[in-house]
Amino acid sequence: MSFISSKVASFAGGVLFGTVGVSVLGSKDAKNVYTHITAAVLRCQKEVMNRVDICRENCNDILADAKEINEKRAAEKEEATEIIEDAA
Repeated sequence: MSFISSKVASFAGGVLFGTVGVSVLGSKDAKNVYTHITAAVLRCQKEVMNRVDICRENCNDILADAKEINEKRAAEKEEATEIIEDAA
C-alpha cells in the first residue's frame, strides 16, 4: 500500500510542479527574459554572419591571387617551351 501511495504522491507532486512551472514560464517577467535572450542571439548571429562575409571575401581574394600566379607560371612555362623549340 505504501508503494502505491508514494507513486500517487510523486505523480501529484509532478503535476503540481508542472503546473507551477508552466505558470512561471508563461509569466510577463519570463517573456521579458526570453525577449532579451532572443535579441542577444540575433545580435550574435549578425556578428557571426559579418565575420563569415569577411572570411569569404578574404578567401575569394586568395583564390584570385592563386589563379593569377598559376596563369603567370603557365605563361612563363609556355614561353620557355617556345624558346627551346625555336633553338632546336
